[in-house]
Amino acid sequence: MNNREGRPSENNKIFVGNLPWKTTAEQLREAFAAYGNVLSANIVTDKETGKSKGFGFVEMEDATSASNAIEGLNGKAMHDRNLRVSKAQERDRSEQRGGSGDRREGNRSYGSDNGYRSGPKSPF
Repeated sequence: MNNREGRPSENNKIFVGNLPWKTTAEQLREAFAAYGNVLSANIVTDKETGKSKGFGFVEMEDATSASNAIEGLNGKAMHDRNLRVSKAQERDRSEQRGGSGDRREGNRSYGSDNGYRSGPKSPF
């Protein structure tokens, strides 16, 4: 079902984790097509290397297809790895990363925090 702006509802967006590194977007689309019309399928890749990060998103045409795909594919094996399939959760805008710089572990400046935390997120 589409919202007022003609875009598919967020209820139809699915998170797919534990993807094998060699999985393509087309293979992901094919796996979900058994449960309904797939509007989009993409695998998140590293900006520098272009390699898969091991997760992606699939958008189904309707909520029923999305629910059936989640139920049917969660825990199922794909290329010897069990998929983790669930409804995608919209990221809280305050948690989204912005700016630039290398945020990988081990590449921190020790003289300044540069706006990044070095430990777990504080509850305060």
